[in-house]
Amino acid sequence: MPPFSQIDRSSPFAEMSGDSLPVWAVSRSDIERGHFDKTALAWAKTAGFQAGEGNMLLVPNRHGKLAGALFGLGEDGQCHPFVGGKLARVLPKGDWHIETSPIPGAVMALAFGMGAYRFESYRKPATDSPRLVIPADADAAAITRTVAAVGLARDLVNTPANDMGPDALEAAFRGLAGHYSAEVSVIAGEELLSGGFPMIHAVGRAADQAPRLLEMRWGKPGAFRLTLVGKGVCFDTGGLDIKPASSMLNMKKDMGGAANVLALAMMIMDAGLPVDLRVLVPAVENSISASAFRPGDVLSSRKGLTVQIDNTDAEGRLVLGDALTYACEDNPGLLIDMATLTGAARVALGPDLPPFYTDDETLAGEIATASESTVDPLWRMPLYKPYEADVKARIADLTNAPSGGFAGSITAALFLKRFVSPETSWVHFDIFAWSPKDKPHAPMGGEAQGIRALFDVISKRHPA
Repeated sequence: MPPFSQIDRSSPFAEMSGDSLPVWAVSRSDIERGHFDKTALAWAKTAGFQAGEGNMLLVPNRHGKLAGALFGLGEDGQCHPFVGGKLARVLPKGDWHIETSPIPGAVMALAFGMGAYRFESYRKPATDSPRLVIPADADAAAITRTVAAVGLARDLVNTPANDMGPDALEAAFRGLAGHYSAEVSVIAGEELLSGGFPMIHAVGRAADQAPRLLEMRWGKPGAFRLTLVGKGVCFDTGGLDIKPASSMLNMKKDMGGAANVLALAMMIMDAGLPVDLRVLVPAVENSISASAFRPGDVLSSRKGLTVQIDNTDAEGRLVLGDALTYACEDNPGLLIDMATLTGAARVALGPDLPPFYTDDETLAGEIATASESTVDPLWRMPLYKPYEADVKARIADLTNAPSGGFAGSITAALFLKRFVSPETSWVHFDIFAWSPKDKPHAPMGGEAQGIRALFDVISKRHPA
């Protein structure tokens, strides 16, 4: 399976030509007012087309051949912002363009591109997919870049663990770096101990494939230092505190933080943003063997803090702790980490609204604004100081699994905060990296979360 397949970013889109057919995206009131093509309007009324959200009606010409398509937006302003993604699944094969739409053409094109995604590495690819012409007044480079990045994140998450272990994640990491002429270094196996990454080593040492820390550098030295850290647990059994079968079934996605960080890095490099970019991914598999770390163990860390292991299924924060400590040694101007860290975040906000944590008020405001403008849902949660007491352990500095079961996402973020330098602007995203059901712009499966909003923030701070 080629995990870097989405670097080919042209497939959902077509060049403008006289052969493309029109799509009239209309609401119910548009049909009542009749403010679009008269032939298409007459056909809509003849066929009883009510412009229900996501409904399509093919329009023939007087010779019985295909002349275009009507696409319903429902009641005025009530449709999903990315309803245009459904066009990629309902239009017949051919080249199409948006002729009429109250939704901006650039938004329709982005939705179409994201909705066109298919994960077909293990079955015969479809050959009947439509293509859309990006409107002339839209930023085609930005749209294709975003679609490619979202596809990369989805590809990496969707790939099963037998083909996406630490070795394959490193290969994808190197593939991305090579495409943009970035530098890569890797510390693996026993070198993690001598190099000062004991928690990454402890979590991954029971697996057949060695644990490792992947590092990428790109950009201009001396520019603004931006560091991205992504949790790369390629499969999580839960360790000796083994997960039940139902909880383990989808654990190929536990490297979703790494997948999303790589997708965000791709956008930054592809846009040529003037930053000194550093990407860190602790890549491990939390397996079970005679060498697995145990409940009750006390681990040392790169930071010098000791961590009492009260649950081996709370392993993501351990590998991130070492990686965040290492990240801060370079004094980044902004440090972003993304991780499929807690089920508590899903209980609090559901699968589609990832929480983020930061003490940087300016940054928090920018993320919230970007989340709304890019339709990339995010919600700020508090680093509530009184809960810091819950992260304390009986015989070590910290526990990796506070007792009581309350505020699990917050206490996980507070755990990570202990490994971040106080002077560093830092934001943590507790993402799900998975869409549990089909959406207009996203099929069920691996998902990119937060990267469109983050790219918006970064690119506005540091425009190309």
